[in-house]
Amino acid sequence: MASQDQRQSYRAGEAKGQAQEKTNQVMGTVGNKAQEERNKAYDTTQATRDKTYETAQSAKGRTQAPMNQVKDKTAEKAEQAKEKAWETKETAQQKAEEATQKTKETAQYGKEKGSGIMQQTGEQMKHMAQGAADAVKGTFGLGKNDDKEEDTGVYYNKDSTTGTTGGTTKRSY
Repeated sequence: MASQDQRQSYRAGEAKGQAQEKTNQVMGTVGNKAQEERNKAYDTTQATRDKTYETAQSAKGRTQAPMNQVKDKTAEKAEQAKEKAWETKETAQQKAEEATQKTKETAQYGKEKGSGIMQQTGEQMKHMAQGAADAVKGTFGLGKNDDKEEDTGVYYNKDSTTGTTGGTTKRSY
């Protein structure tokens, strides 16, 4: 009986070894398949990344050219605006200089004309004062006794309401 127990024990050990070996084989196969799937997923992910990168670079290249054109046109327009502003500044400066010169000329003319008017007014005042002095002298009997009246260019009118005399300048044209 001992030999039967030993046989059964041997067969059980043998079956257990075979089952364990079968389990190891299945586990190895499953592990290999899992590794293959991981490798496949990695390769697919890497291919997707590469494709995405290529697409992005292509899109970048397609948008970069128009962006450079816009940049170039903007720089060109800015340069044109800068030149126009410079021309406008130069024109304004030239017109300001012309206006300054015109103002100087006008001031000089006004000064010359003003001095002429002042001289003329001074002469008129001198004649009026001389006429007034002669009139006062004449009133008090200190003036000239000639019958001939001197034309001083100043005439006196007596104001009937106030009783004062005012001078009027004779104008010759």
